[in-house]
Amino acid sequence: MSPSLALNASTNGGFYSVSTADDSVYALAQCFPSIVFVYLIIYPPRPSNTTLMEDITQEALPTKQDKDSKCDLSKGRWIRDLSGLVYTNETCPTLPVSKNCGRHGRTDTEYLQLRWKPDECELPRFQPENFLRLVRGKKMAILGDSVARNQMESLLCLLSQAETPIDTYKDSEERDRTWHFPTHNFTLMVIWTRFLVTTTERLANGTPSTVYDLQIDSPDPAWASKLPSLIDYFVISNGHWFFRQLYLHDNNSNNLIGCVFCPEPDINRIGPAHAIAMALRTALTFLKKYEKQTTTIVRTFAPSHFENGVWNTGGTCNRTVPLGEGDVDWKGYELEVRGGQVEEVERVRVGGGYSRVGVVDVTKMMLVRADGHPGVHWDNQYSKGADRCLE
Repeated sequence: MSPSLALNASTNGGFYSVSTADDSVYALAQCFPSIVFVYLIIYPPRPSNTTLMEDITQEALPTKQDKDSKCDLSKGRWIRDLSGLVYTNETCPTLPVSKNCGRHGRTDTEYLQLRWKPDECELPRFQPENFLRLVRGKKMAILGDSVARNQMESLLCLLSQAETPIDTYKDSEERDRTWHFPTHNFTLMVIWTRFLVTTTERLANGTPSTVYDLQIDSPDPAWASKLPSLIDYFVISNGHWFFRQLYLHDNNSNNLIGCVFCPEPDINRIGPAHAIAMALRTALTFLKKYEKQTTTIVRTFAPSHFENGVWNTGGTCNRTVPLGEGDVDWKGYELEVRGGQVEEVERVRVGGGYSRVGVVDVTKMMLVRADGHPGVHWDNQYSKGADRCLE
């Protein structure tokens, strides 16, 4: 049984891949908290209050229409929900200006009023208070690119409705960021890593070239060095940086095994989806060494929706309503990437005995959500079509 697809009464080898019950679920970033919330219930690293866990479980788990049936939470539809937002740009003290689409001129609001409705389950509304009670004394790290940061920012806004977090660390570019919720002693951090593995950008005449060499069998020390320090949850969220010219090496960079989008005819071609899976395998193999203290959650690929180009070639992301089922290429590269990610988790979970790992399967549900991106409504000349509006 795939850990990403089935919802059972038993949690042996399964994973509650909850999409969301949040009212502002117009974006992947808004799906994330409810997903992780249920995962915390199923796989608490070191539960200290059994009664508390039982009480919250009754409130937070999805309700199946048939108690004996499985529920594939990745299958469903987006429905209109007018019950109100969990937060607004006035109530979230940590909302980044660049993700405040309304402040940058976006006037439509329908994208704020959708929530994911699985075909076979009823999902409860996300409760920030319950989430913080569950993660009391814990640390959560979200690894990845700007979409990972997007998710962390969304979770911050949601949790700030229950407790105001303290900004305890940021690097010079604000790519690595740490927040602390003192009342609950909960730490939330985002760690920037483009590829999950050790990477060197090539220089052309002394300037960055956007061409990268990847040590595909070596985890990126930007996040790997955080262990064995105690981090209870690692959430892996990446993929978008693999769609460029890359050279993949293994065995301490002595062996070039292939390339992505390279011009040389005599080098083995590797597709982006395969490269993403290879890097994920390296990360999961490394994290398995710490499974007694750390639970790993892999979020499947969240698509961008550029049209008529990409971000730096005039591409736009200006849709205001979701795509129809017939407008989506259900055999496109996004689902190929998703398939490789699910396969790697299953490989390490079943074949490698890594029990504390699961998948948050969001690719299909987010393929239709072309309406949730900032587009031109942020502080830059280029359209933004991978990240999501937070308001």
